[in-house]
Amino acid sequence: MSQEHIRNFCIIAHIDHGKSTLADRLLELTSTVAAKKMSAQFLDSMELEKEKGITIKLKPVRMEYALDGKQYILNLVDTPGHVDFSYEVSRSLAAVEGAVLLVDATQGIQAQTLANIELAKKQNLVIIPVVNKIDMPAAMVDECVQELATVLNVGAETVLKISAKNGTNVEEVLKTIIEKVPSPEIRNPGAETKPFRALIFDSTYDSFKGVLALVRVMEGEIRDREKIELLATKTQAEVKELGYLHPGIVPSQTILCGEIGYIATGIKEPGKVRVGDTIARVLPANSPKNVPLGGYQEPNPMVFASFYPEDPEEFDVLKVALGKLKLQDPALVYEPEMKEALGRGFRCGFLGTLHVEIISERLEREFGLTLVISTPSVIYKIFDKKGIEKIVYSASDWPDPSGIEKMEEPWVLLEIISPQNYLGKLMEALKDVGGNYLETSYLSGERSIIKYEAPLRAIVANLYDNIKSISQGYASLSYKTLGYRPAQLVKMEIWIAGRQEEAFSRVVAEREAYEQGKKIVEKLKEALPMQQFSVALQAVIGGKIIARETISARRKDVTGYLYGGDKSRKKKLLEKQKKGKALMKDKGKVTVPSKTFLEIFRA
Repeated sequence: MSQEHIRNFCIIAHIDHGKSTLADRLLELTSTVAAKKMSAQFLDSMELEKEKGITIKLKPVRMEYALDGKQYILNLVDTPGHVDFSYEVSRSLAAVEGAVLLVDATQGIQAQTLANIELAKKQNLVIIPVVNKIDMPAAMVDECVQELATVLNVGAETVLKISAKNGTNVEEVLKTIIEKVPSPEIRNPGAETKPFRALIFDSTYDSFKGVLALVRVMEGEIRDREKIELLATKTQAEVKELGYLHPGIVPSQTILCGEIGYIATGIKEPGKVRVGDTIARVLPANSPKNVPLGGYQEPNPMVFASFYPEDPEEFDVLKVALGKLKLQDPALVYEPEMKEALGRGFRCGFLGTLHVEIISERLEREFGLTLVISTPSVIYKIFDKKGIEKIVYSASDWPDPSGIEKMEEPWVLLEIISPQNYLGKLMEALKDVGGNYLETSYLSGERSIIKYEAPLRAIVANLYDNIKSISQGYASLSYKTLGYRPAQLVKMEIWIAGRQEEAFSRVVAEREAYEQGKKIVEKLKEALPMQQFSVALQAVIGGKIIARETISARRKDVTGYLYGGDKSRKKKLLEKQKKGKALMKDKGKVTVPSKTFLEIFRA
């Protein structure tokens, strides 16, 4: 089949706007998945995705559809919607020519939707606006249509109105994709006659076939058993197998220009296959060198946290597990580190706090690991008295305050879209993060966009969840980095039962230290189980206790079996119990369950 009949597209939308449900209907309409095998959110195969109701991993699938007597190949890339996974969205946009922009009629355009529109425009993609959930009682169809038309500068009549759940007008979406999304040959004429080059936009691991690179063939074609080269790592290999995702693996003898498929490289070292790299055919010795495809950016970690196995013997298991997750999620970065209090572990970089949570839960579920996880932190710049700069990734690396001349922290530009009746409470919440208000503009009669500058640590401290809570879920947030600015920060330590718990240490603004310390020890009091002895919880800065809570001892009635008699017997038993608890308090150590670390993340 020629490139003329190929359409490559993705679906971009905010969380819970019906993206996976629309993908389900498209799979049904094109008979890609048999009705008896169909399940809700079919492409969200990960247990965590179904449980949380969000898409975490992009998923490519090849569909076939006949229109006006012609057979078309439709390559869909399903993408995540949360701000923490915008990197996944950028990868899918690089592999397609068009995007279906899906908006929930009950919520309207969200902040992340605007960010994704900008990404799609930068890639010069054809954008097809679609309003979903028109069957819902709370649907504001006309308002959402007008918002989309205004943002995209198109006529309101071009916005499609559908119900993905009921299948209403979904076939119109398919027809519009075929009519409006350009074929690969229109976007890149003459590409099929050029030497083979393909973009790796995702990868996975197979114990028999090695790394499976998911690719978009930009130029030429590739055949089974040909010699290939990965340009970034200068690694050569032989194609073990290639084919399409339909949605399962379907082997083929060739992948043609403009198509999306997989290449089994046979490479057993995941680090040699990088997402964003270019695969090319190995050329004869006297030929010009292969040139990588341009326009692809590496992910930039925004948040750092340290992962340590609770059992030191499982360090190697953690190392292998992170390597496998890195293959699926190139935005994850990690390197070994050693702390006296925690042993051997890894400092990991993430795109946001939800990213931290998802990776930690996958390590626990998929690899059976029990982890000690440090509080997420951002990158700080510290300058000593001699003007030498030091990069600090976590509170445990914070230098002696007496040697610090000045410090800087990263700032971000926040864009918050919210109904106007929540603006007052949102502005109060934003004041607490210590940023700068810029402006408020109006998206429609009822909704506004707030622009605000704030330190990135405010995002790490669960600003996203606070905004959702204040607005009852109606507001949404996206952000982009602005660079580093001066800061006044201190390291706050948390002590449990007289021992410093390095994993709970965090860097906080000097003016917020007391409130932050009080909040953490109160949360720990709720989260930690009772012990046989009383447990002191302390927030400490520079040796000074700034907040304290106490977990009362679990008490057993040691006199319960006595009936009558001299009261001195009871007194003797109580004294014995008291001495035993004092001894346990001196020698006892509190073991912090792994789930407690995750709960404190959200504090």
